[in-house]
Amino acid sequence: MDRTVIAYVIYLLVSIALTVWVARTLSSNGRIFLADVLHGDERLADAVNHLLVVGFYLVNLGFVALYLSGDHDIEDTRGIFEALSTKLGVVLLVLGAMHLGNVYVLNRIRRRGVMEREQVPPVAPQGFVAPAGEA
Repeated sequence: MDRTVIAYVIYLLVSIALTVWVARTLSSNGRIFLADVLHGDERLADAVNHLLVVGFYLVNLGFVALYLSGDHDIEDTRGIFEALSTKLGVVLLVLGAMHLGNVYVLNRIRRRGVMEREQVPPVAPQGFVAPAGEA
């Protein structure tokens, strides 16, 4: 079998496995964070979590597929490792960048929700006090 094809197969297997592992890890650990961001609404947190996972798969697997083709033929075993290290390194950087982007956006939403909760008084006003000097 051609070494380039071997590199493609290894790249696809590792990239898909990494994408699935990261998506599952983010989904299971991000659920609690989403519930907090969404003020404890568990159903909405699960729905948003699922939508984020689907989007994560679509973007990352699309990138993996687009990044599959190589610039040149691989001549030897060393070339396989060099091609794989470059391709997998870029895939890992894209996975990391997407994760940081998601966390940043969700943290901004969470901060806004915390600020809104702090602006609401804990108890409704029970009366009014006249200003000093007026009676």
